Amino acid sequence: MSVDFIYPEFEVIRNENRCIACRVCERQCANEVHFFNPRKGIMQSDETKCVDCQRCVSLCPTRALKIVKSDCTLRENANWQSDTIKEVYKQAGSGGVLLSSMGNPKPLPVYWDRILINASQVTNPPIDPLREPMETKVFLGKKPEKISRDPIGKLITDLPAQLELSMPVMFSAMSYGSISYNAHASLARAAEQLGILYNTGEGGLHEDFYCYGKNTIVQVASGRFGVHEQYLKAGAAVEIKMGQGAKPGIGGHLPGTKIVGDVSRTRMIPEGSDAISPAPHHDIYSIEDLRQLVYSLKEATNYTKPVIVKVAAVHNIAAIASGIARSGADIIAIDGFRGGTGAAPTRIRDNVGIPIELALACVDQRLRDEGIRNNVSLVVGGSIRSAADVIKAIALGADACYVATAALLALGCHLCRTCQTGKCNWGIATQRPELVKRLNPDIGSQRLVNLMDAWRHEIKELMGGMGINSIEALRGNRLMLRGIGMTEKELEILGISHAGE
Repeated sequence: MSVDFIYPEFEVIRNENRCIACRVCERQCANEVHFFNPRKGIMQSDETKCVDCQRCVSLCPTRALKIVKSDCTLRENANWQSDTIKEVYKQAGSGGVLLSSMGNPKPLPVYWDRILINASQVTNPPIDPLREPMETKVFLGKKPEKISRDPIGKLITDLPAQLELSMPVMFSAMSYGSISYNAHASLARAAEQLGILYNTGEGGLHEDFYCYGKNTIVQVASGRFGVHEQYLKAGAAVEIKMGQGAKPGIGGHLPGTKIVGDVSRTRMIPEGSDAISPAPHHDIYSIEDLRQLVYSLKEATNYTKPVIVKVAAVHNIAAIASGIARSGADIIAIDGFRGGTGAAPTRIRDNVGIPIELALACVDQRLRDEGIRNNVSLVVGGSIRSAADVIKAIALGADACYVATAALLALGCHLCRTCQTGKCNWGIATQRPELVKRLNPDIGSQRLVNLMDAWRHEIKELMGGMGINSIEALRGNRLMLRGIGMTEKELEILGISHAGE
């Protein structure tokens, strides 16, 4: 039926004077956009398959290609926008739920961009990070309420299990299966070199990566994929995944087409079977149930590893975090609605959850008001894009940040948002061997190290400009922040003043 035809979103522009028909674009495109026409002796394109991943543009030896957004549009309508109409057409033709990947692309407020950082001037001079020590190291876990000494006056330094990070950043959960072996290898190697941690996600831990255990967070999700005693003991911490920012209130789903080979063996499920994590943990229906799992995991690991509880940022997040802080968990990870994902129902991704900035501020304040802030550390994620975002998050009350999309971009991701197809041309969100090998773990890990080294330098520069020489002195220091272009209610929730005050 003709109504089902939607003009391609992108157009392939090929400069015939430059194109030498080398067919590199054809070999590099997993979506089969490019093909050689032997009768005409030229390269041609099927633009209906193009996802604008830019692989062909990047590797064309004569720079003969560019991808442009089509100017063929439906009639303008402020209520019925073009994307909305096209989605109706798709569902009317298929009867299926729309799936999308990566984070929420809607033009909703990004509060990081509306928050400005204060700088020291005369009365509180700045610090030069090149000449004076700057402490970026952080420890995550439960802290004592006060300093204690033994009978002879010596400090008592016995603490519950802690995570030590060289900087307040970790690589967030991305499961083996949703991303490739080489992507996981890149994350693991970089985490070890940087002195930070990466998260396995809910897909278990490949046997090759047990050697990175001291830099690994192992995750326990509702599907319990790949969870066994050795797995729990392999990592530096155990994370219970209750929710995810890109799809709050629903579970995970990895299509059977990605459950192949080592992915099947690592997850401990049959090849070709869909890996479905139900929305709830079927043994957790209250904070008391959560407490039981927390202590079961602590028992299983001999109380040597912190337990993290990861939740999505939702409207009652402050009350939820208060309960988690009393459950015995050592760390709360909160994931905002702009967080990435390998696949999520489009309606959930774009309409459920709240921004991480607001969630973080209200949780930190609630825990302080209740006198239990030191019971847990706070880790936040959901579109942490730069060192400035990290600084702002810490000043709002975070102990550290999770980054995922930024890490994938460092590996070569071009945010074409088609991860769910398994045809990632950059070797990241795929299990196809010929695509996986396109990501070199040696190069990938070095790019991640470069990115985090750059962020570490910027973090020191930003702290120095504020006259602060340690992450601990910055944590929750909202006096160093000012808002711009926000309502009184937004400023109240964030706990900051407007610029100029």
